[in-house]
Amino acid sequence: MTQPPPDHDPAARPQAWPGQRLGLPEQGARSIARPGRRLAALAVDWLISSAVAYAFFDGHPLALTAIFGALQAVTVPLLNGTIGHLVFGMRVVPLVPGPVGFLRPLIRAALVTVVIPAVIWDADQRGLHDKVAGTLLVRR
Repeated sequence: MTQPPPDHDPAARPQAWPGQRLGLPEQGARSIARPGRRLAALAVDWLISSAVAYAFFDGHPLALTAIFGALQAVTVPLLNGTIGHLVFGMRVVPLVPGPVGFLRPLIRAALVTVVIPAVIWDADQRGLHDKVAGTLLVRR
């Protein structure tokens, strides 16, 4: 049995913008959040986590990491995004229709806390943490 050429695979086809093959618009609401917004949101979340870690744990690195992970795990299911996401007009949504639930944000938080999956992106600018969790970070 022969394999079809790669151009028959929707994932292999070039797309005009990130998220096009997922059926997302190029701009505006529900379009993929771009790297600048993501980094700015990450900075806000990290600053909040740092402030709490310094206020209560003398800035201990493990406390900072735990607070950052907890911020991710708690705010995503409750607010559909972290404080940084909301400040910069983004939200976390599931890849399939329905609520984001609690398991997806826990998986996402665990992976984003270890950083490496968050800096590995695909053609849709979805980090590995979002791919594993089955989520998307989109504009509101």
